[in-house]
Amino acid sequence: MTKDVLFSLTKGAFAPQEEMLEVARKKGKLYIGIPKEIAFQETRVALVPDAIALLTNNGHRVVVEAGAGKAANFDDLDYSEAGAEIVYSPNDVYKADIVFKIAPPTLEEIELMQPKQTLFSALQLSVQPENFLKKLIAKKLNCIAFDLIMDDAGILPVIRAMGEIAGGASILIAAELLSNVNNGVGSILGGISGISPTEVVIIGAGTVGEFAARAAIGLGATVKVFDNSTSRLRRLQSQLGTRVFTSVIVPRVLEKHLRTADVAIGAMRATKGRTPCIVTEHMVSEMKTGSIIVDVSIDQGGVFETSEVTNHTKPVFRKHGVIHYCVPNIPSRVARTASYAFSNIFAQIVLNMGDEGGFDSIVRKDAGLRNGVYIYNGILTNQFLGEAFNLPFKDINLLMAAI
Repeated sequence: MTKDVLFSLTKGAFAPQEEMLEVARKKGKLYIGIPKEIAFQETRVALVPDAIALLTNNGHRVVVEAGAGKAANFDDLDYSEAGAEIVYSPNDVYKADIVFKIAPPTLEEIELMQPKQTLFSALQLSVQPENFLKKLIAKKLNCIAFDLIMDDAGILPVIRAMGEIAGGASILIAAELLSNVNNGVGSILGGISGISPTEVVIIGAGTVGEFAARAAIGLGATVKVFDNSTSRLRRLQSQLGTRVFTSVIVPRVLEKHLRTADVAIGAMRATKGRTPCIVTEHMVSEMKTGSIIVDVSIDQGGVFETSEVTNHTKPVFRKHGVIHYCVPNIPSRVARTASYAFSNIFAQIVLNMGDEGGFDSIVRKDAGLRNGVYIYNGILTNQFLGEAFNLPFKDINLLMAAI
């Protein structure tokens, strides 16, 4: 055998070879239901078609009620092409093991749910009937308030995402209301050469306040931010990257700046109960005729004493010559963007849940998800709800330790 033949036979014999290993299988395939929202003017959807495609490609089954994404401009065809099954009755959706909803379920929807089912939805107990919790408990459900879920950084991602949207949208709403087209004074929100810029007063330096400030500064307005926390005001200054007027909430100082404001944004968020009423009716009466109030905090009671809940059909009213916009669900105004924001969060939760083998497995490991659980296997686990409704409750961390 010649030297060349030997070389050709042994060529590559010592080169690294691919090892044929079995691809790890998913621990659990999940069955997920997305019902059509029936709450008044709720236009968002929990999962968008792109997320459905990701989940179905990972082996999960997703059932979507016909028309669930229509208000956010997602067609049933978009969902079916992404791998979802389209069903035409909510009964079929509520056969799923895990249900994702935006608005809390109605009593009628709770009747359709299956024992031991897992429900992700907003909590919003202030607008729920008295027996709402008892019916969920009787079904022995797992219920998670997605607005209480924490991420690794200790942030509430859903609240943060919706706050970003509401903050930016509040300035755009104010800009519309200042124009002649909407019977405003005919001013542009911002500033142009030779004309004094619009003055925007923002009450609250959280996520909503930050993104309202960003939008207003981007348009060229003069921005003034009030908050009770100097640390939040300091953080806001740092995050904006530019110096803006900031002040703690002193009634006389606030009243002085509201008198010259063209726009006032209510952006306070209460950790428990109602938001504090910061601006009195007298302060509002001293504001300029035709100025705008956008009370983003109206879903928790409102920052302005003159605020009254409105809706997307009739969003504004005038009081003391000031235009008030007090719609509780501002992100529904931009339903497609809001749906993508929800979907980015929920899709990752589902993927993690599948990798861990289901809800029971992941809730033991994920403290952030556990923070949102208020009913576990029919046991109330939220102390605030237990005390508010005089119901027995157990600490979920103790339940996890006992299992």
